[in-house]
Amino acid sequence: MPLDFEFTKEQEDIRLTVREFAEKYIAPKAVEFEEKQEVPKEITREMARLGLFGILFPEKYDGLGLDPITAGIVLEEIVRADITFSLAVAYLVHTSWGYVAYKYGSDEFREDIIRKAAKGDIWVGIATTEPGAGSDLVGITTTAKKDVDGYLIFGEKAYISGVREAREKGAWFELGGGHVTLAYTDKTKQHKGMSLFFVPLTDPNITIRLEKEFGRKGWSFGSFVLNNVKVPETYRIGEEGRGFYIAMEGFDHARAYIALACAVGGKRAIELAAEYAKQRRAFGEPVATFQGVQFQLADNWARLEAAHALAYKALWALKMEQEGKIGRFEVTKIAASAKLFAVQAAKAAIDDALRWFGAYGYTEENLVALALKAVKSYDWAEGSLDIMRLIVAREVLGKEYIVRRR
Repeated sequence: MPLDFEFTKEQEDIRLTVREFAEKYIAPKAVEFEEKQEVPKEITREMARLGLFGILFPEKYDGLGLDPITAGIVLEEIVRADITFSLAVAYLVHTSWGYVAYKYGSDEFREDIIRKAAKGDIWVGIATTEPGAGSDLVGITTTAKKDVDGYLIFGEKAYISGVREAREKGAWFELGGGHVTLAYTDKTKQHKGMSLFFVPLTDPNITIRLEKEFGRKGWSFGSFVLNNVKVPETYRIGEEGRGFYIAMEGFDHARAYIALACAVGGKRAIELAAEYAKQRRAFGEPVATFQGVQFQLADNWARLEAAHALAYKALWALKMEQEGKIGRFEVTKIAASAKLFAVQAAKAAIDDALRWFGAYGYTEENLVALALKAVKSYDWAEGSLDIMRLIVAREVLGKEYIVRRR
């Protein structure tokens, strides 16, 4: 496989534009995201003005028509400015699941929803988890019953990002937002009886509840109850009964971006901690002169560099699949590997870096401490780390070696 680590001039121009935006609007307020538990509305509106929420959507639908690698560059600059990951969640969820909704949505859905999502007028989230079903998607209980001109959806989704932002029209997004939601249309067929729908959270028949999240507090986190919520047939994403498979593809996209966010967040945490270690003195010397600190820095930086490269390989794999050059399961293996490695590398690096701060590392004013809480969420989000291990093992060993326990 030929290797090329050079970005195009267009990509570097985009990086510069996003970096200028991030340094002006995001970085000065990152700690406030956690304190006030919200991202200022002017930030999402400016991101929409720059076209960042439409980066993967075709120009035909008012998007920028760019590729996953370029979307990763945007994410990288957002994370460098905000290692609380509040904005990273907003961006990577919308980018990955919005693209999947576009890919499998009908022409009517694309005109109705995707065009608005590309402009940043509507935010697209993901809602598969339920109180009794996380990585075990077959265990969900949400159902969608065919109605005269659409579906009635009944059920509950839990631990979902962006419920507040999707609910409130005219706040973070002009038209609020909705979530790509998994439901059974035929429970007797188990995973082959699942279908995927776009459900606007602005529907008054949906009840939302906010939860107190451990980290990433700037972007809301909660649950919602669907009590026979009516959605038109055009809001079904893909064929009926194909929801599980489309969701699996969506997870691959999200995992690639998560891997990149964790690698970049870990590296940024080390940079911030290293600057502090140069200033903090102990026993008459800067802490940065201690070999214990230097060896931790070197080991963690090397692992994060590897995680960074593997994350971009996962984004490259998404691009190659879109061009028909590699298969779906190869993408799945690379994306799962990237997430598995990056999350663990970032957690270890940030934990070590926090010790260089001394007691100050145990305060909520410390961005590096906030980063540790944020990265910890990816032990579970978009598939637990043990699920990543099972995926990689399955793709390397073969499906016949994976024991079915259902």
